[in-house]
Amino acid sequence: MKNLAYTMFVVMLFGISLLNAQTKNKEGDFSFDLELGLDFTSYFEEGAFDGQKQFYPGLFARPKFTYDWDKGKNNIIFEGFARWDANGDSRTHWDVRELYYQYYNGNWEFNAGVKRIFWGKTEGVHLVDVINQIDFLEGIDGEEKLGQPMVQVSYTSDIGTFSAFALPYTRTLEFGNESGRLRPEKIPTDDQISFESGSEEWHPSFAVRWSHYIGDADVGMHYFYGNAREPLVVFDESGFGLEYPVVHQVGIDYQHIVESALFKLESVYRGGDFEDIFAITGGVEYTFGNVNGKGLDVGVLGEYVYDNRRELTFSSLDNDLFIASRLEFNNVAGTELLFGVFQDLSKSTKSIRLEYSQRLGESFKIEVTGQGFLNVDNREFISQFQQDSFFEIGIIKYF
Repeated sequence: MKNLAYTMFVVMLFGISLLNAQTKNKEGDFSFDLELGLDFTSYFEEGAFDGQKQFYPGLFARPKFTYDWDKGKNNIIFEGFARWDANGDSRTHWDVRELYYQYYNGNWEFNAGVKRIFWGKTEGVHLVDVINQIDFLEGIDGEEKLGQPMVQVSYTSDIGTFSAFALPYTRTLEFGNESGRLRPEKIPTDDQISFESGSEEWHPSFAVRWSHYIGDADVGMHYFYGNAREPLVVFDESGFGLEYPVVHQVGIDYQHIVESALFKLESVYRGGDFEDIFAITGGVEYTFGNVNGKGLDVGVLGEYVYDNRRELTFSSLDNDLFIASRLEFNNVAGTELLFGVFQDLSKSTKSIRLEYSQRLGESFKIEVTGQGFLNVDNREFISQFQQDSFFEIGIIKYF
């Protein structure tokens, strides 16, 4: 029922956008792009839970179109995502990532529809990125986000950009089905997903943000009120459940360039009747440019993460150090590589991350992702994934 309500809401927004385009159209421009992909995910160990397999092939598609008129002042932007999983539909899902109407008028910008907003500066974890829900089926690192219904108004001035967001609906985490990997032992049913607010997912949320470039520094501050995107984990006689509290959150993100070094910081305080959270992450990335005389840039970065929830964090990043290296070859193929390690400073938990991408010719791209879980402390949430270290390779065709 929740998915049906959300689908009807998106269809309504789409109809309004098309009607607005039809009434205002004056020789508009239309563009369409499509990404089709085939990926293979291989897990190094047998699954911890019944029904899980070690090899998961899948297909995915990302259609995109834009339509603009009146010299680009009016725009309709759409991006969809759909995945088909070959093993019991464990990751099969679709999502409207973006479908919104956009209007520019001088320093003002207006957006209405489904959109993705990214806030943040650090690499290891994005504490301030509070608007959109994580697409957990596409990865636990939080990089993929679900579309969020919203109305957004922004004003750009000499003292920064001011943005306000009205968010009428809350998306919840999805864990797939029993045959999937990277899932908890017991997948919460609809009866085990609850909200503090009686309006449940329709409880309105609001956010405001200020961001500005000050010399070589990029700084942002925000305030958010509404349903938390990250639920509380609750345990009772029926097992594992999730509850979404109503929260107030304030946060800051900061980035400062000093020659070849990039200093980064994110911090949030989130409070409510059921939460009192302080978290901070920060560090530095230093880039050695053109080390081989052929354009190779080598970046080394270190970041620290603290979260006062300790073992109750979804990410299990509560007192952790992230050390990584980033290679950018600056070649025609756009080859990039990131390898990093999270080490918990108070427990044995260690996590390894690998990301690699490179274009193949003019219309293909290869992407490789790896994730390893080592010596995971049983008190942490990701202990349920400690047998789910994996290696994934994907081939993407661009049309």
